[in-house]
Amino acid sequence: MKLIILDRDGVINEDSDDYIKSPDEWIPIPGSLDAIARLNHAGYAVAIASNQSGIARGYFNLEMLAAMSQKMNELLSQQGGRIDAMVFCPHGPRDGCDCRKPKPGMLIEIGNRFKTSLSKVLFVGDNINDIKAAQAAGVQPVLVKTGKGEQTAAMLADDDVVDVAVYDNLAELANSLLADHS
Repeated sequence: MKLIILDRDGVINEDSDDYIKSPDEWIPIPGSLDAIARLNHAGYAVAIASNQSGIARGYFNLEMLAAMSQKMNELLSQQGGRIDAMVFCPHGPRDGCDCRKPKPGMLIEIGNRFKTSLSKVLFVGDNINDIKAAQAAGVQPVLVKTGKGEQTAAMLADDDVVDVAVYDNLAELANSLLADHS
């Protein structure tokens, strides 16, 4: 099975320091939905692992998160794509859960759902917690420069993080993966 796991905010859609709190604020990054559809068509299952601490902080509720996901899925469907699984952490940074990135809980859950080893799976993120979660779960980390990715790329040189592929955006990663497997 070919599985790729994506962070949501900053990878699929535009990110905001004020949080993405409604479907109106959920705006896809140009080319991201087409990239997911092309990955689907090439046989990839696509899952999302996303910290959503805005729930714990009271910025939005589960119904609003579902409405944002519905918008994403509808727009993706128009491109001929789909999300095969979405796992999110609703907890705040001080809640001590095992799912909030940089902990690997969500990635391990996705591996279990798909009954697959994570060693050949890519996890695409835009911040250092995504990279650290991937490494903790034994997933291959990939950084995109969208969202917080530019700042994170600069941090990689100063941190103990190695062997991280870096792409401008999800579309560039999809182009690379599909060129390698065509």
